[in-house]
Amino acid sequence: ARPDGYTIAHHHLSVIRHPFLTRRPTWHPVNDFTYIMQQTGFVFGHVVHPGSGWNTLADMFAEARRRPGELTYGTSGIATSNHLAMEELCEKEGVQMTHVPYRGTSENITALLARQLDCIANSNSWAPVVEDGQLRLLAVWTRERLRSFPTVPTLLELGYGMVVTSPYGIAGPKGMDPEVVEVLHQAFRKTQLHPRVQEFMAVNDLPDEYLGPADYTAFARERAEYEQRMVTRLKLSID
Repeated sequence: ARPDGYTIAHHHLSVIRHPFLTRRPTWHPVNDFTYIMQQTGFVFGHVVHPGSGWNTLADMFAEARRRPGELTYGTSGIATSNHLAMEELCEKEGVQMTHVPYRGTSENITALLARQLDCIANSNSWAPVVEDGQLRLLAVWTRERLRSFPTVPTLLELGYGMVVTSPYGIAGPKGMDPEVVEVLHQAFRKTQLHPRVQEFMAVNDLPDEYLGPADYTAFARERAEYEQRMVTRLKLSID
């Protein structure tokens, strides 16, 4: 179909990652799309059981260093953003932890409450049980601290140089007219700045990951290089 701007999509990182997970990719993660506007992302964090005795992320990694490969961490699946980020953190720390993929955060929470896991590295469905004191939040992966957990540090504050929100936005097919792209960009930007949308984002701790067309395209290009490197290093494949 002609790329006239009437067909657009919700675009997320798995679209950028997918071509590197297969020997027969069917699209290019940058060249086959027109990037319109990045919007927001997810809130990830490290969550542990209070019975672990760990009060900081440094405590957990120190234990992982003492027991190579014995500590486990749960995610929402293989080759997800949180899986790749956790492997990068382990690489930075020089530790080995065992990845246990689940189908979602709720299964992670159940397993951690039952002490079947040592850590959750996942999105913030854990918030209610952390607020209740059943689980403990050690660090968040957003750029700023969360309104809901103002005492919990970010990965940036802890010196890891990482912000991981698996950002998503709006994209269209390749070859869209720049004027049409800008019309859509301004419409979505106006919507995101609406007070009700801003209030919703604040209440749910949704990070502001806004990028315009040029910056969103640049992000996609940079992220594609990262995804390819991590997928290759971890030998991940869906074939």
